[in-house]
Amino acid sequence: MEQPGEPALQQVGNMASSRPDARSPAPQTEGATSVVAVPVLSLRPADSPRLNGEDKAHIARLAEMEVPLPSILVDKRTMRVIDGMHRLMAASLQGRETINVRFFDGSEADVFLRAVQENVAHGLPLSQADRRAAAERIIASHPHLSDRAIGHSVGLAAKTVAAIRKSSSDELPQSNARVGRDGKVRPLDSGAGRRRAAELLAQQPEASLRDVARAAGISPATVLDVRKRLERGASPVPERPAASAAPKGASGNGAGADTGSEGASVQPIRFSSRAAAAPDPAAAVQKLLRDPSLRNNERGKGMLRLLHVNAVGTEQLPDVAASVPPHCVGIVVQLARQYAKMWQEFARELDGRARIIDPSAGTR
Repeated sequence: MEQPGEPALQQVGNMASSRPDARSPAPQTEGATSVVAVPVLSLRPADSPRLNGEDKAHIARLAEMEVPLPSILVDKRTMRVIDGMHRLMAASLQGRETINVRFFDGSEADVFLRAVQENVAHGLPLSQADRRAAAERIIASHPHLSDRAIGHSVGLAAKTVAAIRKSSSDELPQSNARVGRDGKVRPLDSGAGRRRAAELLAQQPEASLRDVARAAGISPATVLDVRKRLERGASPVPERPAASAAPKGASGNGAGADTGSEGASVQPIRFSSRAAAAPDPAAAVQKLLRDPSLRNNERGKGMLRLLHVNAVGTEQLPDVAASVPPHCVGIVVQLARQYAKMWQEFARELDGRARIIDPSAGTR
């Protein structure tokens, strides 16, 4: 059971919300959380734990519902959706201009952790591959969390998380202690605590298990085990069994215990670029040049000039490449790669916006 003092792993309960209304943007409340109506186009796509992106069929089902959908969760710093991309796209299909939002304020790593927790708690289930990939990422960003705590967040068995941690332990930072689901910090190696407990029990045989546990930094149950071992004349620290010789990342790592939770779920459809041939750049730019929404403002004119120069220059690239002097090749290559990266980031940003504006079409 979740403890109230564990904000990093606290699950959000079922929320009820009212339909967004552009005429009443005043904050509302869902439980103890403030809800604000936010313009749909001001939001950015999620850093989703779903490897295959959003499910178009699920978006369509949500868009057909007449009952109000719960508010979505958004990163306050970046306006990136944490939980609720399907609901956001459904609102866009319905022609909504605003959507109810709850804001979350945290680090990038905590934002992803919260996204996984929200998707595990409700909505369209994450696939087995989604949950394993999320566990690996959380192990890297939160190495101090216990296997059980991470497993609870991603919907995997603690043994499966331990196997994932072991298979990637060479690359990940290590911690001498772990934070459990109850928020308590426990050492990975209890040997020192057991030996300390044995010393305290020898000095104060009448001391309570709880007092010894508090002083030694271990649990009362572990202190009881130490006491019983001392009474038998055994060592307070049990001998560990020999490690298994199974190869790293072997399939028999306990992951099979979670495969049954998926059932016959439908594979979601990924929003990705189509394999069709790209349109002629010059023709595409000519179409944009006739658009009054771009021609009638300075920013639009600036973008059109930039696109026009690139469209015309595409035909001249072979001749330009041949004319670059040998001593300038390195500089030109570096500039070309920087410009290419800039345009890729520009396209990625617009692609995210296009997914929100027209979820049914995907990337054109």
